[in-house]
Amino acid sequence: MLGFRPRKSDPVAAEESISLEALFESLEEPLLAYALKITECFESAQDVVQEAFLSFQQAVGIRSPRAWLYRTVHNSAINLSKKAARNTPLPDEGAADLSGEDPLGVLPSEALERLEIVGLTQLFLKGLDERSRLVVSLKFDEGLSYREIGERTGLTASNVGYILHHAIAELAAEFEKIGVGK
Repeated sequence: MLGFRPRKSDPVAAEESISLEALFESLEEPLLAYALKITECFESAQDVVQEAFLSFQQAVGIRSPRAWLYRTVHNSAINLSKKAARNTPLPDEGAADLSGEDPLGVLPSEALERLEIVGLTQLFLKGLDERSRLVVSLKFDEGLSYREIGERTGLTASNVGYILHHAIAELAAEFEKIGVGK
């Protein structure tokens, strides 16, 4: 029986031979940024990434460490966010400053309108499913390409495009319902 012996130029074989230290060195920062996007808390993001590397160290037979680590961080961060969402207090009543004193010279009515649009956008984004919210965030907050989003989420680039298209269409429909946009 013939065994599989990967060529030295095989990227999967090359990725398998990377040491834990080298993986940590190259992926800690991007994984932290990714987890932070999901958890919105630096300490939680650090915990998630640390747990992912500990799990990786104990795991056996991982063929694609980078993808495995991103998937593990993603799943752990989502689980942590769901748990935290159950215990999140409401924001303070007077959190927004509507005093009209904007250093950029924006009129109070314009500032109020912007705050309203931002608030509505956040509200409508919460109405999207988690996967759509994450894809929208990775695209517009981090400026990632469809391929890069796919690598982080385990989706294909075409699936990322499909999800983004439908998420944006859903947001536009929500704004249109209230008379904003068209």
